[in-house]
Amino acid sequence: MDEPLATLAFIAVLGVTSMLGFTARWFHRRDVLPHLEGWALGDRRFGTGVTWFLLGGSIFTAYTFAAVPGLAYGTGALGFFPLTYTVILCPVLFVLLPRLWAAARRTGAVTVADYVRVRYDSPALMLVVALTGVLATMPYIALQLLGVRAVLAAGGLYPEGLAGDLALTAVFAVLAGATFRSGLRVPAVISLVKGVLIFGVAFGVLAVAVGRLGGFATVFARAERELHDAGGGGALLLDPALHPAFATLALGSALALPMYPHVLTAAFAAESPDALRRSTVAMPAWTFVLGLFGLLGVAALAAGVVAPVGNAEVAVPLLVRDVLPELASGAVFGALAVGALVPAAVMSVAVAALFTRNVYAEFFLPHATPKHEVRVARWVSLLAKVAALAFVFGLREQDAINLQLLGGIWILQTFPIVAVGLFTGWWHRSALLAGWAAGMVVGTVLAVAGGFTSVVAIGPVLLYVAVVALAVNLAVAALLTPVFTRRAEVVP
Repeated sequence: MDEPLATLAFIAVLGVTSMLGFTARWFHRRDVLPHLEGWALGDRRFGTGVTWFLLGGSIFTAYTFAAVPGLAYGTGALGFFPLTYTVILCPVLFVLLPRLWAAARRTGAVTVADYVRVRYDSPALMLVVALTGVLATMPYIALQLLGVRAVLAAGGLYPEGLAGDLALTAVFAVLAGATFRSGLRVPAVISLVKGVLIFGVAFGVLAVAVGRLGGFATVFARAERELHDAGGGGALLLDPALHPAFATLALGSALALPMYPHVLTAAFAAESPDALRRSTVAMPAWTFVLGLFGLLGVAALAAGVVAPVGNAEVAVPLLVRDVLPELASGAVFGALAVGALVPAAVMSVAVAALFTRNVYAEFFLPHATPKHEVRVARWVSLLAKVAALAFVFGLREQDAINLQLLGGIWILQTFPIVAVGLFTGWWHRSALLAGWAAGMVVGTVLAVAGGFTSVVAIGPVLLYVAVVALAVNLAVAALLTPVFTRRAEVVP
């Protein structure tokens, strides 16, 4: 690290955030025995404000804030599809999350798989929802670390070799220690810091960058010229041939995201359905900030920032290093690192709760005490973080991205089981299981056969693989539901 002031600011931001994370222990309820609901859901006591920060901090991850401007920098208009899907996401959250919260509270569910177990009286459906959630979430945790490492390396704040890896491990170890003791309360506290920092970074850096470049008109004109000269097919207006792919990517992502365990864990921690409704109504503010980060990618193009080939997500960190003073750039990089801590912590808590409740306690130790469940969940959350570090240090970055692509396809296949059952009791549990299996197979085969692509050609039209797999899933479940229903009626 050859920029001492930037390094000092970076360490200060992380240090203050880490100390705040350890204050979460002050919010424990000491009048009750340890139980998983308290550790994994904060005793369901989070009000509207905390829920808004926690949900936003969980959904809008550090990798998102690096990838969106990177996509805008590399492709232009196509990079703004996350902005579109988060606009669709807000009403989806408004409709689904309060209903799921009420169903979970009514059935005593700590995890979404608990709710599925009671709703369908099906251990099999519970298990597939739990395992799909775990498999889809693990590479997501690793991507948070990969995003932070790429950003910090571009900013000159990540030493090469073992020193940098040890520094990343140390940051994550502090998070692991705090989460081990206090569970979801830690990311709840840190999410408040993340919100303030990320909003400040978005407005501050964009104002400075656009001011230096001569205003928005100049920024867009220069960016369009840079995309044209690059010859990669990027443009600030979307090619009509890509409209179906863009639309299905946005729709599929908006339906998939609420199915992720970390989103549902943050939602179940709210104190009431009304708190969730109020927080989701205000969620577009996070989308607005995401749009500002996308504009930073356009500004990096206009500024002539040259990102390494295949590493466009570092364009904005390079822009930050160029336009901000050393101390301010270090604080910005610290804010981006904090942006990874909230979702990573919530994801590890969600994975631990799913494994403990719906695999370990359900199939291996049905009579586990609440205290024993908490002990197991703590260690599983720690192992999840260690596994994420192993992803980062042991696999290529592209491997983690490929696994995350599959994770998005897989988690969407739980949508009929989790979401559709909230509105109708028509679907048969065996048909839903068969539909899930069909969707998993079709989605995985299409993605892998295409070289880990997110889109597939159906005739002349490009569509998101996960949406195609979901259509197969729903078709199989719809066709088999009458068959299984009739069979159940004739069996005495």
